[in-house]
Amino acid sequence: MTSDIPLQILGGISAREFLRDYWQKKPLLIRQAIPDFQSPISPDELAGLSLEEEVESRLVIEHGDSPWELRRGPFAEDTYQQLPERDWTLLVQAVDQLVPDVADLIEHFRFLPNWRIDDVMVSYAAPGGGVGPHFDNYDVFLLQAHGQRRWRVGQMCDSDSPMLAHGDLRILADFQGTDEWVLEPGDMLYLPPRLAHFGTAEDACMTYSVGFRAPSAAEVLTHFTDFLAQFLPDEDRYSDADLQPTEDPFQIQSDALDRLKALLAEHMSDERLLLTWFGQFMTEPRYPERVEGPGIDEAELLSALEDGALLVRNPAARLAWSEVDIGLLLFASGQSRLLPASLRELLKLICSADALHAENVGAWLSDDDGRSLLCELVKQGSLEFADE
Repeated sequence: MTSDIPLQILGGISAREFLRDYWQKKPLLIRQAIPDFQSPISPDELAGLSLEEEVESRLVIEHGDSPWELRRGPFAEDTYQQLPERDWTLLVQAVDQLVPDVADLIEHFRFLPNWRIDDVMVSYAAPGGGVGPHFDNYDVFLLQAHGQRRWRVGQMCDSDSPMLAHGDLRILADFQGTDEWVLEPGDMLYLPPRLAHFGTAEDACMTYSVGFRAPSAAEVLTHFTDFLAQFLPDEDRYSDADLQPTEDPFQIQSDALDRLKALLAEHMSDERLLLTWFGQFMTEPRYPERVEGPGIDEAELLSALEDGALLVRNPAARLAWSEVDIGLLLFASGQSRLLPASLRELLKLICSADALHAENVGAWLSDDDGRSLLCELVKQGSLEFADE
C-alpha cells in the first residue's frame, strides 16, 4: 500500500508511521525533507507581494515603537528602508495562491486530506527576527527555505497558559524550552497543535509554513446550527405532550432536559445535512473575492475546449467531494452540488488533474450533467481558463 511506502518529505518513514506516531502527538525534525531546496521566490519578491492591496501581510518588530510591534500591510515601498538591521520578521499569507511554484509544494503532503490544508505562509526574518514564543491550535510543517533558523520547542499549552499583555500577538509569558535545532534550507520541522515553539533567525532567512484548518468546537456549533436553522420550520418546537403534574412550578425537572436533548439529537444527527455543511465550511475560500468567474454558457465553454483551451483550478478555490446514498456531493469554494454517481471519475479528475482539456474531459462533454457541472464551476470561478 502507498501509505506504507517511505516518504522523503517525512525523513524516510511512511505516511502510516507518521500519522500513528507523530501527527497531533509530538514534533518531528526532518533533515533534508526536500534535498537542496531553493526558495521559488526571493526576499525582494516576498517584500513586493507585501506592497499589494489584496495580499495579507504583517511585520513584527521586536524592538519597535512598542515591544513586539505589529504592523499590517499593505506596506509602502520605503517601509523596508526604514527598518532596523535586525530583529524583525515579515509574514505573507497564502503565497501558494499567488506563486504557482509555491503551490507545488503542497504536492508533497498529499498523504493528508487536501481539504485540511489552509495555506502556505512565507516569512522573511532579518538576523534575530522572530514572532516570540507562542503556540498554534493547528498542525504546521515549517520548511526552511533560505538561511538558518533556530527552533526551540517547549511545553504543551492551552487557553489558560499565561500570555504577555499585547493587543495583537499571543506571546507566551512563560516559555519552557525542552529541545532546539538549527534548520538549514531543505530541513523541515513538524509541530502538533498547542506545542509551544520559538523560532529565531540565525541570519537573514526565509521559512515556509504549511498550516492546516482546524475549526474550533465553538465555530462548528455556531456555524452548523446557523446552517441547520435554515431548514427547520417555525412550528418545530420544544413540546411536552407527556407532561405530568408538578409539585413545584418553578423547578426545571430532568425530564424537560431529556425532551430538549431529544429535540436537538433529532436534528443534529442528520448526517447528510452535517456533511453538506462541513463540506461547504471546509472549502470556503480564505479570500472569496479571488473566486469570481465570467458569464459563460455551455456552448461557449464547449467551443473554447474544442479550440484547445485549458481549464485549471483557481489557486484560491477549494474543492472536495463525498459520497451519499443518493449520489455524489461536490463541494466547491463554499458551495455544494448533488450529482449522479456516474460522474465519480469526473469529480476525481476535476479535483486532482493539473489541467482539464478536450482530451481528458471529452467523454463528459456530451453528458448533460458533466457539461453543466464544468460550466457552473467556470462561472463560479473555481475553474478558470489557463490564460487568465
